[in-house]
Amino acid sequence: MLLRKQGIRHLDGFCSIYNFSKRFSSSPNGTSSGVDGKVGSSVGGVNRDNSGKVEGVRQVVDGVCQVLEGGPWGPALENALSALDEKPQPELVIGVLRRLKDVGQANNYFRWCEKQTDQAHCPEVYNSLLLVMARSRNFKSLDQVLEEMSIAGIGPSNNACIELVSSCVRSQKLREAFDLLQTMRKFKFRPAFSAYTTLIGALSTIPESDLMLKLFHQMQELGYEVTVHLFTTLIRVFAKEGRVDAALSLLDEMKSNSCNADIVLYNVCIDCFGKVGKVDMAWKFFHEMRMNGLMPDDVTYTSMIGVLCKAEKLNEAVELFEEMDANRKVPCVYAYNTMIMGYGSVGKFDEAYSLFERQKKKGCIPSVIAYNCVLTCLGKKGRSEEALRVFNEMKTDAAPNISTYNILVDMLCRAGNVEAALRVQDDMKEAGLYPNVMTANIMIDRLCKAQKLDEACSIFEGMDHKVFMPDAVTFCSLIDGLGRRGRVNDAYRLYEKMLDSDQIPNVIAYTSLIRNFFKCGRKEDGHKIYKEMVRRGCSPDLMLLNTYMDCVFKAGETEKGRSVFEEIKARGFIPDVRSYSILIHGLVKAGFANETYKLFHAMKEQGCELDTRAYNAIIDGFCKCGKVNKAYQLLEEMKSKGQQATVVTYGSVIDGLAKIDRLDEAYMLFEEAKSKGIELNVVVYTSLVDGFGKVGRIDEAYLIMEELMQKGLSPNVYTYNCLLDALVKAGEIDEAIVSFQSMKNMNCTPNCYTYNILINGLCRVRKFNKAFVYWQEMKKQGIDPNAVTYATMISGLANAGNIRDATGLFERFKASGGIPDSVCYNAMIEGLSSGDKAMEAYALFEETRRKGCTINTKTCVVLLDALHKAECLEQAAIVGAVLRETAKSQHSSRSW
Repeated sequence: MLLRKQGIRHLDGFCSIYNFSKRFSSSPNGTSSGVDGKVGSSVGGVNRDNSGKVEGVRQVVDGVCQVLEGGPWGPALENALSALDEKPQPELVIGVLRRLKDVGQANNYFRWCEKQTDQAHCPEVYNSLLLVMARSRNFKSLDQVLEEMSIAGIGPSNNACIELVSSCVRSQKLREAFDLLQTMRKFKFRPAFSAYTTLIGALSTIPESDLMLKLFHQMQELGYEVTVHLFTTLIRVFAKEGRVDAALSLLDEMKSNSCNADIVLYNVCIDCFGKVGKVDMAWKFFHEMRMNGLMPDDVTYTSMIGVLCKAEKLNEAVELFEEMDANRKVPCVYAYNTMIMGYGSVGKFDEAYSLFERQKKKGCIPSVIAYNCVLTCLGKKGRSEEALRVFNEMKTDAAPNISTYNILVDMLCRAGNVEAALRVQDDMKEAGLYPNVMTANIMIDRLCKAQKLDEACSIFEGMDHKVFMPDAVTFCSLIDGLGRRGRVNDAYRLYEKMLDSDQIPNVIAYTSLIRNFFKCGRKEDGHKIYKEMVRRGCSPDLMLLNTYMDCVFKAGETEKGRSVFEEIKARGFIPDVRSYSILIHGLVKAGFANETYKLFHAMKEQGCELDTRAYNAIIDGFCKCGKVNKAYQLLEEMKSKGQQATVVTYGSVIDGLAKIDRLDEAYMLFEEAKSKGIELNVVVYTSLVDGFGKVGRIDEAYLIMEELMQKGLSPNVYTYNCLLDALVKAGEIDEAIVSFQSMKNMNCTPNCYTYNILINGLCRVRKFNKAFVYWQEMKKQGIDPNAVTYATMISGLANAGNIRDATGLFERFKASGGIPDSVCYNAMIEGLSSGDKAMEAYALFEETRRKGCTINTKTCVVLLDALHKAECLEQAAIVGAVLRETAKSQHSSRSW
């Protein structure tokens, strides 16, 4: 390969070639263009007006890709590439590699370009080839490529490294990912930190402790700072495998690295070491965490109590439990369960029952686990009468399960109290254990509607098929009950069982399955159910088609929703008012509110009698498409026809009026709704706050907020955001800060947009330090800044002359995958230029042009002045050229 032939000496000359070619792509007529699609400038008489050449470069990329996809590599394909008469520049090669999916074809093209240019590829081209390998998960030529990169003195980018490992992890090829990192180390590369942590996390699920440890040590050799979380992951795996010495060694190593163990690590150690029988070790960690100033939490206590009970060290367990319970106002259910079971496991039944009674006296309802344990204890002590009393009490606190009944029957039979056992069996029959099909259907249906699905399933499974078989009603009731509670996999398994029992699923069963699969976000499965229904010859009814259309629209499949509406008509059904309501509502939500008028007239022509739901959908559609007067008329029509307007009806019209600044009318309607006794919600109040705020009527916005709270409603984050935005735009930044504090006092959690509004407002009045305080606060709250936050903060810091912080923030933003906008770039360039960092500003200037962002005239002037002061005349010439081109362009626009 070329790199092997020419070695490092060739690259010394290539660096300058690549740096220049990154900015320009020479054309036969002397003009130049960049792959990013924006105008580029050159020196030495090169034509700077290269608008339109970008499309040419893209066309060349398209042409190359078409040739490469036209057949296998060979002389014919090489000739076709040569016929394009384009010398492969780095940006062209990168553009092609980004489009290719076949790593073999990508590699062949990569080598062909090397021969054509007689130059080594730049680092970006090599990394693009690595990303093709990651996408295709084909690493056959990886060693060769990495070897060439090593010889050239360049390495894989962090992104390429992470993608290579992540692709293996996603395909569960963890050993291959491990080998990949070892290959990188063989060539003296430094794999990315995230590549290591991603693979270690994946290996912990298998687990592969030895491979994890090797990777961990490699990270340390490379100088990466390993965290407590990483130590915790390794210690958990080693402890679970019973490799106590290795886990302890890691703990010692962590301490030697001055890493402070957190409560999660101590809880892991207590649980894992205790479960493998190392009770003394678990105790050691429990006491050590206290010595280090960490307070044990519920998990710590419960884990330690469980470890001690398992080791039959009951006295120590009791002492620890009492210590925990004494410091709590509300009993810990899990700790009580653990302790009751601990007493039961060693035969201390009186103590178990006493603890059970104590739990109830404290106002804590025992779980079914606690009840079953107590019933077992009472049974073993022969206290059957008391057990029956507890069982009767249990019915009010926790639904008895099969185990409960088994415990009671077993206990009563042991005591010879057969009559009582029979009564329990009667209770079991009343619960549906041995019913006839009608009784079973009634029980299953009632239990499903009461959301007691386990009991319903128990009755279904307990049905004696020798006596009677479940019918279609049985299956449909349980399928629907399971699906409504999100247990769609169980519902589908029951559907398959229905088919196996020669029952023919009806429209009701299919309607339930379709609706519930969509409701759980599994729209593809919902579509499959519909297709399967059609394939099995079950014809949908109008209710099913309406349900299907509603689900499709809610899943965001607008065109599919339209097609289902057409299918309703194609199957010979006449769309009813619900069909139209679903269609209009779905289209409005998808941004097609302008179609409301046409559909409304179609309903009228068909003679549909509009109900409240239909009126609400149509009124909302009219408001969303700006036909507020028509919506108002419909509201009056609705009232005249005796239809009860709801909060949704009034809310839509009020919001529509507020958005077009007809606030007095909106407020009158608001008062009308209240006079009719309609309970207005936060959404309606927020519409008025937003409307008044946007036109600067701040006092009225405050009055609406005050009334909202007097009604016992709590403003939501959107309500506060509307108010804060209004205050900021009115220049009332101090008042906005007061309102923000009030928001927090009301336990309304700010979101990213809240902080964006405040930071933007503070930057407007040049209170950059205060803005940075809110920036830090939002990060402490676990809210990730978005592109707007970064742009606002970076611009503010740069404009204030705080270049160091602005640059750091700018780089962190890009490293996190953010895409800076023109405002960001211009502010950074001006800040660097003013801070006597002309060349850094120029580098950012070039990056801005490559990204296709607009560079302001003022920015160019400031940079040009800085470059002249720094005597960077070549760069100044380029900036001057861009400035002249910008001036020409602006002059042409004004002339036009």
